[in-house]
Amino acid sequence: MELNLPRHVRVKPLAGGRQAFYYEVPTHFRKLGCSIPNEPLGDYITACGADGAGGRAAILNSLFDEWNDARKGNVKDEVAGAAIGTVDWLFREYKQSKAYLEKVGARSRGGYEWSMQAICDTLNKKSDRIGSLPIKSISPRAADLLYDKFITTDDGIRMRRGEKFVGLCRKAWRVVHRLYPAEFAKDIPNPWQGVTMKTRIKAIKSAVTRDEVYRFAKGCIAEGSESAIAAAAAAVICFEWLQRPENVIAGHIKWSSYRVAGKPPTIQIEHHKTGAIIDHPLEAILDDGSIVHLYSEAEAVLSHLKRLGTPMILREIKTGKGEAEKTTGKTFAFSGMQKIVQRMRFACELSDDFTLDACRHGGMTELEEAELTDGQGRALSAHRTRESYAGYAKRTAPRVLAATMKRHAHVMATKAAQEAQPEQPPPAAAPPTGDRPRIVSSK
Repeated sequence: MELNLPRHVRVKPLAGGRQAFYYEVPTHFRKLGCSIPNEPLGDYITACGADGAGGRAAILNSLFDEWNDARKGNVKDEVAGAAIGTVDWLFREYKQSKAYLEKVGARSRGGYEWSMQAICDTLNKKSDRIGSLPIKSISPRAADLLYDKFITTDDGIRMRRGEKFVGLCRKAWRVVHRLYPAEFAKDIPNPWQGVTMKTRIKAIKSAVTRDEVYRFAKGCIAEGSESAIAAAAAAVICFEWLQRPENVIAGHIKWSSYRVAGKPPTIQIEHHKTGAIIDHPLEAILDDGSIVHLYSEAEAVLSHLKRLGTPMILREIKTGKGEAEKTTGKTFAFSGMQKIVQRMRFACELSDDFTLDACRHGGMTELEEAELTDGQGRALSAHRTRESYAGYAKRTAPRVLAATMKRHAHVMATKAAQEAQPEQPPPAAAPPTGDRPRIVSSK
């Protein structure tokens, strides 16, 4: 399959038929002072997106175009020609940093871009645009006042918006200060550290049950289209093996990592956000030699997928005509898969809360309902910390009931132990005061 390569992207063949992609600014522009870094981009999806128009290459080419326009004097907007040391410039540098390019996923970048633009377009009391102000002019008191502006909108108070903006400013200030310390105030390099934010009751993300996941999967398989079957498999993968939806749809679960010949029967799950790779066993051999298939329902769903390429979740694309017609696979756009899931959710008469995210949250909750230890749960989910793991498991009725039953058993055992102890005689009463013996001195 011919790949669509963006500008400045070079492909290098590797052993085993694999390919690596690199971003390289032409030498001509490098000599003119272009500071956009050359860097390895990883696999095709990470480098170029699903259709060759996204990924890291799109971000780097966007930055390259802004630099080139500024070099020619064709500044298109305020941010492209931002003066060094301003808030606009700070966010530009943050978007070019490794902290952004390597840590912020493609799925989240649209939200980051919108938030940075909204922060820069906020006006202060003098009606000055925040993006045009020097970084050093943003003091802790100014940060507190800006937080109040962030949460105040025409639709009312938006505390979540304020939390996101303050967190983004705190991160961008920290990253860029490390690279350009001279542009920041020496006494207070990060005014966003310690901003007091209003307390809010955080919404709990939805989590669906095993029954709902397989109702959805069976409905998709009965519908029969390739896209519906792909949605069924994606939902099951998110629930059973806890892979993030964006990783499933981007092609990070592969046939080449499923029941590999000559190796123990496993399915390998790559968590692209953390870099963790987990081999989930598919079978277990008991002491009597019998084999237990641990994910028989899930594997039955995967058996309906058509193999269109190395990734499991692909949509079918036909090219050519007549005898020259070929069938290939292409990854789904995330929004496209969301539409398929919602269409099939409605057809299966499931609630509006049914999403691929809710499937993964449901799988995490099942780990807790099964009363796995913290270490066992994180071994399956690949979470690095207890805090990040604990946030996914919902306090469902089965979990509350299990905890209550354990507490009740403890109370009953304590009472039984107390009743089993022999009754102790009451302590002897002290003699009346008048009958107390007197100590007579011998002198």
